[in-house]
Amino acid sequence: MKIAVLKETRSGETRVAASPETVKKFVGLGANVAVQSRAGEEARFSDEAYREAGAEISPSTADATQNADLVIKVQRPSSEELRSLGRGVKLAAILAPYNDADSIAAYARLGVDALSLDLMPRITRAQSMDVLSSQSNLAGYKAVIDAAAYFGKAFPMMMTAAGTIAPAKVLVMGAGVAGLQAIATARRLGAVVSATDVRFAAKEQVESLGATFVTVDEEAMKEAETEGGYAKEMSADFQKRQAEFIAAHIKKQDIVITTALIPGRPAPKLLSEEMVHSMAAGSVIVDLAAEQGGNAALTRPGEAIETGGVTILGFSNVAGRLARDASSLYARNVFNFVSAFYDKETNSFAVDWDDELIKGVALTRDGKVIHPAFASAEEAPTAAAKEAPSEEPSTDDGATEKSAEDGA
Repeated sequence: MKIAVLKETRSGETRVAASPETVKKFVGLGANVAVQSRAGEEARFSDEAYREAGAEISPSTADATQNADLVIKVQRPSSEELRSLGRGVKLAAILAPYNDADSIAAYARLGVDALSLDLMPRITRAQSMDVLSSQSNLAGYKAVIDAAAYFGKAFPMMMTAAGTIAPAKVLVMGAGVAGLQAIATARRLGAVVSATDVRFAAKEQVESLGATFVTVDEEAMKEAETEGGYAKEMSADFQKRQAEFIAAHIKKQDIVITTALIPGRPAPKLLSEEMVHSMAAGSVIVDLAAEQGGNAALTRPGEAIETGGVTILGFSNVAGRLARDASSLYARNVFNFVSAFYDKETNSFAVDWDDELIKGVALTRDGKVIHPAFASAEEAPTAAAKEAPSEEPSTDDGATEKSAEDGA
């Protein structure tokens, strides 16, 4: 079996889908691994490190994918890459299929069996394969580090001979994977941290990290929670009171980190222009939902801006700003997924199409769209059926192709 690891071509993508560590593990399973030259350059993995791990270094995409059984990437392939894949090849990557019917139609037309790792079911068995969680964890950490870099004051309280410096006040909106890591990191730096989430079940997790859970009415949240810990739609009165409460709380904060994302939809607006301008000069907002439009009204995706003395960070691919660790974790997610279906006797990636993990991530098979959520993609416009996907950058967290994450 041949596994091809391609160099990422999307603008700003620094990660790679395999590390020397996972290449060695793939070789140990019995696979042949071809790594495109300089694929790991941005993550500081040299061609020589891959070669020492047992990989063959291929000079081009075409060479790497020739006779490949499985192609692994971080983001979805470009049109040129897709055309280099043979019929029947399996493709595993963060394909971000929501609102991308053209790409799904192209996978089917070209006979590529597309496995979208960002659709991995959130079940215990799949925890070690969950690319959204691994990348969101790093994004939450990096959000705090970026905030500290732009914040003009210290995070911890400092008692000096010249006087006392008050600790920074940080609000985290959304207590999912990224949000909880942001809370933990801000606390480690000595900040006073508060957090909010639509799920009252998040209160215990927030408080276990030493932060304060803020809401206008805990009893109302409890009553609106299902037995499974999910939030029902709140009353208009609660929503109004909560919005007023959070608006008043934000005025007192030095740093706000927002993490709310919903699969296939624009990011929900949590911070109005009025809320942004209510913060003191020197305050910082880190918007981890920037690539899907942003949680703050004034966020500019991919940029750091200042408005009314408040800095808003809307960086893209936040996990990729820690390229080596993000690549290492992503590569382990991919290896754990592939090895779960690897047959050593036949030396093949023996996909069980009836397995719940495969049902969760499989978009196409044998020239057909098989994922029920994207069945309409087969009826994509004729132009899409004739051409491979466009070259426009895909969204990320990371998640980050972080399509379903904190606070959602």
